[in-house]
Amino acid sequence: QVQLVESGGGLVQAGGSLRLSCAASGSIFSINLLGWYRQAPGKQRELVAEISNGVSTKYAEPAKGRFTISRDNAKNTVYLQMNNLKPEDTAVYYCHAKSNTYDNYWGQGTQVTVSS
Repeated sequence: QVQLVESGGGLVQAGGSLRLSCAASGSIFSINLLGWYRQAPGKQRELVAEISNGVSTKYAEPAKGRFTISRDNAKNTVYLQMNNLKPEDTAVYYCHAKSNTYDNYWGQGTQVTVSS
């Protein structure tokens, strides 16, 4: 089992920045992939960015050029630096981990609200 705890959400004006953090605990040795998803009201949950054990990264189109995903293996933490935020980035952001047995784990979510 893997436990994920997010922090760092909040209210920010358009053009501002936020950094989300996700601390992993439990069977962290089994994690192959860490990532961030988001879900806006009335919409499906969507990938924002993900990072592998080998630190290769993948970004969804809306995140490219504005968001940066990184990980600190010593702290078992993954980060999402979000710059130049837009009102359409408003959503609940979820940390995600996939294990080497293809189990999926989710954090409880953190709200990001971008005002215009």
